[in-house]
Parts: sequence; structure tokens; C-alpha cells
Amino acid sequence: MQPADRLTRSASARLLARRLVLWGGLGAGALALSSLAAFAQGHALMINVSPSLPYWAVWVTRGAPVHRGDIILFDPPASPLLSKHFGAEPKPFGKRVSGVPGDLVTEQNRIYFVNGQAVAQAKLKSRLGEPLALGPTGRVPQGCYFVTTEHKDGFDSRYAAIGWICGPRILGVGRPIL
Repeated sequence: MQPADRLTRSASARLLARRLVLWGGLGAGALALSSLAAFAQGHALMINVSPSLPYWAVWVTRGAPVHRGDIILFDPPASPLLSKHFGAEPKPFGKRVSGVPGDLVTEQNRIYFVNGQAVAQAKLKSRLGEPLALGPTGRVPQGCYFVTTEHKDGFDSRYAAIGWICGPRILGVGRPIL
């Protein structure tokens, strides 16, 4: 074998190795992007601008089972009161689950109870002065939740404009991260 032939074979081998590394890298990148896209379909980072929750960043897992005490993010139901306070297209709300399906929600003197435990007090008027109708009472229906917040001005299930939060409105379960 001539030295020039050995040189050509060595250069060809290096070129082949570079191509294999390039193709392997492209394949790994495509796989990583695909995995990241699948992950993004089930998760989101939500920034909270409302004082009703003490967290400003919440990691959301879509489709996760909902339990008492969880924070859920949901699309609020449309209503004139909601539009007046939050605009025509309000951002998702984040509230704590106080009542789960089958729990008994009662109200006495504008104080809401879940299974006999006080969870929230309803105000008479909104911060803009509109009267606030009381939210639902009775057994929490299947697939629905009674949500509240510790904040005195929280807009949640204690008011008729929000009411029960049921499956199709739920965006996911949140875990505070900051």
C-alpha cells in the first residue's frame, strides 16, 4: 500500500467519524426537543400577580389528581362582575381546594364551612362597590371543587360569580416554587 493511499483512507475515516458524530448529535438534539415538547404539554410555569395567594411563581402539572389543600389553576367563568374587575379575558386564577366531591359546604352569616370547618368569609361588596352574591352550598358535585383563599379580598367559590370549579375549567395542580 502506498503512503498516499494510507493518507486517503485515514482522511476518509476521519470524515466518516465527523459525519457520524454530526448525525448522532442531530438525532440526540431532535430527541431532546421532542422530549421537551412532550414535557411542556403537561407542565407550565405560572406567574401570580394577584395578592390572593402568597406565592409569585407556581409550577403547574396538567392532568394531575386534585386533592384537598392543593392549589389549582383554572379559567374563571365568564360574568359581568368578573369582566368589570379583571377585564374581558381574565388570566387564570389560582386558589386552594377547600372542598372536594362529596364534601358538605354550608354558609352561615357569610362564613363558609366545609364539613363543619370554617374556610372563608364572604364580603358584602366587591372592591369596586358591587354587591357580591353568595356562592353555592350543599354537597360538592363529582368532578367539581370548592376553592378559597386566605386573602380577605379573594374572588373564589364563596361568590356566585365563581361557584364550583369543575373539571373542564381546571388547568392543573400548582406547586409553589417562589
